[in-house]
Amino acid sequence: MLTDLPFVSRVQTIDDLHGPAGRLEALLNTGRPDAPYTAIVCHPHPPSGGTMHNKVVYNAMKVFSSFSLPVLRFNFRGTGLSEGEHDEGHGEVNDVRAALGWLEHNYKLPILFAGSPSAQTWVSAPAAETSASKASSASVFPSAPPDATTPTAFLPKCNVPKLFITGDHDQFAPAT
Repeated sequence: MLTDLPFVSRVQTIDDLHGPAGRLEALLNTGRPDAPYTAIVCHPHPPSGGTMHNKVVYNAMKVFSSFSLPVLRFNFRGTGLSEGEHDEGHGEVNDVRAALGWLEHNYKLPILFAGSPSAQTWVSAPAAETSASKASSASVFPSAPPDATTPTAFLPKCNVPKLFITGDHDQFAPAT
């Protein structure tokens, strides 16, 4: 019987995700129609080669997909086919807000949030905090802030649940 087959998530291109700098290239793993959450995974620093196809981003998406959740990945402005230019983390916060807004509008479910290494973790987390859904945040392999001007003071006041995952031998984000 067809209903006894395991659920298989499909990948689809999202054409209607737009940030302040223009269209953002995005992929959605569809998830189950009765999923209790959606998820978003943000990629590492674009000038260092980060894209939504990064292996950490891909594997984080696979974990969320293994729970049959809809998972959105997108490229920040100026990356891949996304319009605009890299904005040193300033405009990218609004790219995350646009992606979160897209999920909120299309799914109306709580959002689980994961950011990948480097500055994008510090760019993405403030956007998750201000999301209407108050997305729960997980930072996968967070690196130390790129410089002393990176705003991290918000973290103790951030009222969304947070989980930081790092390797025990990570040179940039040691566990201690």
